[in-house]
Amino acid sequence: MASFRKRGELQWQARINRKGFPAQVKTFSTRAEAEAWARQVESEIDRGVFVSRVEAEATSLSEALERYEREISAFKKGAVQERSVIVVWKGTDLARRSLAAVRSADVAKLRDEWLKTHKSATVLRRLAVLSHVFTIARKEWGMEGLLNPVELIRKPQVSNARTRRISTQAPSPADAPSTERRLGDEVERILAATGSDILPAIVRLSIETAMRRGEIVSLRWEHVDLKRRVAHLPSTKNGNSRDVPLSSKAVAALESVRSDTGTAVGKVFDVREDTVTQAFDRALKRARAIYLDECKRAGEEPDGRYLTDLRFHDLRHEATSRLADIFPLHELTKITGHKDTRMLMRYYHPRAEDLAKKLA
Repeated sequence: MASFRKRGELQWQARINRKGFPAQVKTFSTRAEAEAWARQVESEIDRGVFVSRVEAEATSLSEALERYEREISAFKKGAVQERSVIVVWKGTDLARRSLAAVRSADVAKLRDEWLKTHKSATVLRRLAVLSHVFTIARKEWGMEGLLNPVELIRKPQVSNARTRRISTQAPSPADAPSTERRLGDEVERILAATGSDILPAIVRLSIETAMRRGEIVSLRWEHVDLKRRVAHLPSTKNGNSRDVPLSSKAVAALESVRSDTGTAVGKVFDVREDTVTQAFDRALKRARAIYLDECKRAGEEPDGRYLTDLRFHDLRHEATSRLADIFPLHELTKITGHKDTRMLMRYYHPRAEDLAKKLA
C-alpha cells in the first residue's frame, strides 16, 4: 500500500512498501501527482514489469558525467576531446537535474540552440556523448529502468566531406608572363613560412604515408625500420596495429630528424597533437600573407583558393588520393588503416583532368 504525507506547505511525499521490493519514495508538488505516481508504480509491481528508478532519480546528470569521465572516457583514445564535450554538458542547466528527469524535449531544445551557433558535426558529437552516458548508466550502473532521451530525437545531418586537393605545381620563373604564372606547391610554400624545426618532417611524412596526426606524433624509433622502409603502428584509431610502407621521401624526412637528435629510441617527434595543428595553421597564414604581398607588388589579382581552406588533416586526404594511383584498393586499405572501403572513398579525390588522361 502507498502512504502519503505532507512535507511543509508545498510538498507531498509518496512512499510504497511492498515485500520483496525496495521502498520507493518520491516527493511531489501536489497530492494528486503523488497518488498518480504511486498508482503507476504499484501497477508495474503487480504486472511484474517494475524496475526501480531510485538511483536514476538520486543521481544528477553532472554526477553521472563525472563518473563517466573517470570510468569510461579516461580509457578512450579520444579522451582529451571527449573531456571538452563533458565540460560543455556540465555547464548546461540540464546537468543539475536527475538522470530520470532529463527529457527528450529538453535535449531537443538544447540541440536547436546549439545548431544556431555550431556546426552539425559538433552538436552530433555532443549528443553522442550524452547518449553513451545514459547507455552506460542503464547497462552497467544498475539503472535498468532509465530511458535514453537522445534516442528519441532527430539527429543533425552532417555533410562535412572534404574534397580539397593540394596544388603541386612547380613555381613559374620570375620572368614568366602573368598569364602563364604557376602558383607553386602549396606544401612547399607552407613549410618555407614555418618557424618550426620539426613541422617540415611531420608534414612530409603525412603526405607520403597517409598516417594520421596522432599516429605520427606517437611514432617511436623502436618501431621504425629505415632499411626495410617500414613504420610499425602498434595502436591506431580503429584499435588495430598496421605496418606503413615508407617512400624514399618519407625515409629522408625521418633521417633528417634522427640526424638532429642522434637517437634511435623513444618518440620520433616530441610534440603534442594540438601543437602540430597550431604550427601548421600559423605557417599557412604566413604563407598566404606572403603570397598576397607578392600579388600586390606584381599588380596581380590573387587566387582566392590558393593557400586557403587547408587543414592538416587534408594531407591525409591528399596522400590517400596519390597512393590510390599506385596501389589497388585492397592494398590501400592496409596502408591507410581504413576498415570500411566506403570511408576510404571519402579520402580518395582524383582530379578530373587526371582521370581524363586515362581515357583513350
